[in-house]
Order: sequence, then structure tokens, then C-alpha cells
Amino acid sequence: MGFDLPGLLAERSGQGYELHARYLNPQRPRMLHAIGFDKVYERAEGAYLYDTEGRRYADFLSGFGVFGVGHNHPVVRKALHDVLDAELASMVQFDCALLPGLLGERLLSFAPGLDRVYFCNSGTEAVEAALKFARYATGRSRILYGDHAFHGLTMGSLSVNGAAEFRNGFNPLLPDTSVPFGDLDALETELRKGDVAALIVEPIQGKGVAVAPPGYLASASKLLRDRGALLICDEVQTGLGRTGRFFAYQHDGVEPDIVTVAKTLSGGFVPVGATMARGWIFEKVYSSMDRVLVHDSTFGSNAAAMAAGLATLAVIEDEQLVANAERTGDALRRAIEDAADRYEMLADVRGRGLMIGMEFGKPDALKLRTSWNMLQKARRGLFAQMVVVALFHRHRILTQVSGDHMEVIKLLPTLTIGDDEVQMFADALEDVMKDAHRGSGLMWDFGRSLIKQAMSR
Repeated sequence: MGFDLPGLLAERSGQGYELHARYLNPQRPRMLHAIGFDKVYERAEGAYLYDTEGRRYADFLSGFGVFGVGHNHPVVRKALHDVLDAELASMVQFDCALLPGLLGERLLSFAPGLDRVYFCNSGTEAVEAALKFARYATGRSRILYGDHAFHGLTMGSLSVNGAAEFRNGFNPLLPDTSVPFGDLDALETELRKGDVAALIVEPIQGKGVAVAPPGYLASASKLLRDRGALLICDEVQTGLGRTGRFFAYQHDGVEPDIVTVAKTLSGGFVPVGATMARGWIFEKVYSSMDRVLVHDSTFGSNAAAMAAGLATLAVIEDEQLVANAERTGDALRRAIEDAADRYEMLADVRGRGLMIGMEFGKPDALKLRTSWNMLQKARRGLFAQMVVVALFHRHRILTQVSGDHMEVIKLLPTLTIGDDEVQMFADALEDVMKDAHRGSGLMWDFGRSLIKQAMSR
């Protein structure tokens, strides 16, 4: 029979939504049809997606942060071709292959104070390892996490997920405790109980793009250390240059005990996650030859993933993407702040580097306030969704609402964007916000249709 991938793709072209509806998550195609995002993308390059009609879309979502170095980067592609052509022995399990050691050495060079790394397949797996390592190393059971946190959706990481919409129906979870994000007094109160293994924290929360208050991470680190507990920084989305530093915790001058990464490390090709930690933590977990496989992953150090990770780190350095994220992110944030000065419904702009949140709020003008209240009554978050839809349909810019029932849009463009993309987004936002503040037009028409859908349900 044989296998012909190009022929299969050509033969079944355009059937993706039908196949998803029949065999995979049935709500995904329904949701995409409802908001008109049901495009068929034929190819991707750099910061852009291209549909079957050849139309170009600026990707300010980047696969929830996966495409840090852009889509189909030629250096990462070549590395993958090379590793396949090398016909390496991979995932033998009873060997010590070269590529995992090389990637571990290179990744840890960006993280002073951390000594060893465990490779897995995703961000949530990296978090699972961090939770297990922290509990075993400290001999304590309880993990603290911030309200509104997102650390993944597998059972352990779900236990430190601060969003009720993800947790509902999956209880009981692990014995962990939510503390208000940025609240040192609440942290200290929990630490006094003596059973806390660690605090896991995103330096910038993905949900709502909430930045840790100045000094919080440094003070939290001291409190934890004084009480024999660990600081876990979840850098799955913020790491590898996203915020204008290689790791976001470096803005605050702290050295965590454990750090998790994934997303960008994949180069946008091969799923990979990593849990980095201080040497003594690994030495406790893997304390003897009897415990050599006490935590492991069959696919975790596969050759393709390691090659993609090494190539990605090379691209980040060679193209100076960390500095570009800082410079371009500052320019993008300033452009959005300029719009906020002119449009009252754009209430706040926050973030670091190329992780930016735009929050919308209740306007003062009576006509606008009436429409705003109508949307809020139907469902909180509809206004932000309207902006997302207008940016997509009118300007072909892909963005996302930053969380359920939130009036926040999160921008996560590729780290490769430049002045052209900043200007493109600024012009598009100007057009959409001007339309919104007229109280009519495409945005409000779409808002009315969403209200009807929400009310009918």
C-alpha cells in the first residue's frame, strides 16, 4: 500500500473541521465556526500564517507562545533534517545519548544557580516534575500557588491551577492552597504552618497578563528559604526571551530553586519540556541506583526534540531575540498606551517584552456605557472577544482573549517581529477602537449576534 503524505494531504484537503467534529473535540470546530475563525491555513512562515486563498495573517498568538522563533525557522528545520539523516539511536533508554547532555549544558548556561535538568514532553509535564521534586526534596506535601494561576491541565498541575473553569468536575485534587498573587502576608501565613514544600509562581501570569508586583519575587524567595520551602518559577510561557530577559524572573534579581520551561524551546516543531533545579534537589530525588527511574519519561530526551531545542537556543542568541523582544515590546506597548490615552474603553496596558495585556473597562460616556452594560449582562468578556474578532476579520491579526470572563486581550507575537508589525498592529487597533467608540459598526453588530447566541443558550 505504501504511504504518501503529500498525496494524502492533497486528497483530503479541506476536511480538517469535519474530521475534528467527528473524531476529536467536537466543541473546537463549533467554537471556531461561531466566531468566524474557521480558516484553513495552508502554510506558515516567520510571524505570518497563510490561508488557502493566499491571504496573510499576522500571528500575535504564536500557538500560545510556542513559535518564539517564528514559524518554520530554517535553522530549526535544517537541524531536524540533519538529525533524521544521521539515523541516530534514539530513546534506547539504557544509554546516555549525546544530544540530551548537550541541550542540558546549553540550557543551564542561561540559568545561573541551577545545576541539572530533566527533559519531558510539555509544560504541564515539566510542572508535574517540579511538584514531585519539591515534595520529595523537602519532605513536605503542600504546594502554594497564586489565584488565577495557570500551570497546566494534568492532575498535579491542575491542582495548582487557579482557574475554577478548569478545575470543576475533576476533584479531589492534590492538597494544595491558593494564595493571592503578590500578597506576601498571605504567603507568610501559610508558611508558618510548616508543611509547605514550595510556592509555584508565574513571574507574569498568563491569565490576565498580571505582572508580579515589584519586589514580590525577591521577598517571597527569602520567606520561602527562611521556612525551608522552595521557589518554583513557571517559565513555560514567559521563558526563553519572551519578556525581554532570557527568563522573566531575571527582571527581579532572584534565583529560583526550580524552573520549568517548554513552548519556545520546541522551535515550533517537536514538543519538549524541561525542569531545571539546584543540584541538591536532583541528588535527593535520584539518591541511589535503585531510584534511577523514579521519575522518567519514555519520549522525554528524544533526538528530534533535543536537536530542535539546541537549534532554537542558537537562533535566540544569533538573532538577538531577547533584545528584540525588549525593544519591540516597548515600542508595541507605547503604541497601545497612546491609543489608551484617546479611547476610554482601553483601560490598562501591562506586561513585559512581547507579552502584553490590554484590559478594557466601563466607559464614562452614557451611550457607550449603555452598550457596555448590555454586553456585560450577557457575558463578561464579550467586549474583548469583539475586539479579537474585529482585529481578525478586518485586519487579519490573530489574537486571543486572555481568560474566561475577562476583558483582557493577550498579545504573544513571535519574538522575531519588528517595526512593521508594531505599526500594523497600532493602525489596526486605532481603527477598531475608533469604531467601538462610535457605538456602531462591525464590532457592535457582531456583539449583538453574540448576545443573541448567549441568550438563546
